[in-house]
Amino acid sequence: VQLQASGGGLVQAGGNLRLSCAASGRAFNTYNSLGWFRQVPGKEREFVAAIRKSGGYTYYTDSVKGRFTISRDNAKNTMYLQMNSLKPEDTAVYYCAASPNSILSTVRLSDAYHYWGQGTLVTVSS
Repeated sequence: VQLQASGGGLVQAGGNLRLSCAASGRAFNTYNSLGWFRQVPGKEREFVAAIRKSGGYTYYTDSVKGRFTISRDNAKNTMYLQMNSLKPEDTAVYYCAASPNSILSTVRLSDAYHYWGQGTLVTVSS
């Protein structure tokens, strides 16, 4: 499968952005977890959000709860990350990923995700 992330850009603090991740080669709904991660230069990749195939349950890192929403459109084979009330500390390269791992405890672990998009840069100015 190939993942293509898009939607990043420059936004002022308090603004909104919606990231998209389009998949080709394999349907999104065949993966147990779909996730978004982010990375700042010099730091490790950080879990942001995930959505499970079973039940559509969603998971978020504490710093984005209430501001970010992950969703998917199986018909379009696309996943989204709606980011509201953005803060300068949200600045990072955002990556989408897909995991075949069925173990729920791995949903936040980047090593569990086998397929990655190329990343899209989000810059939030203060």
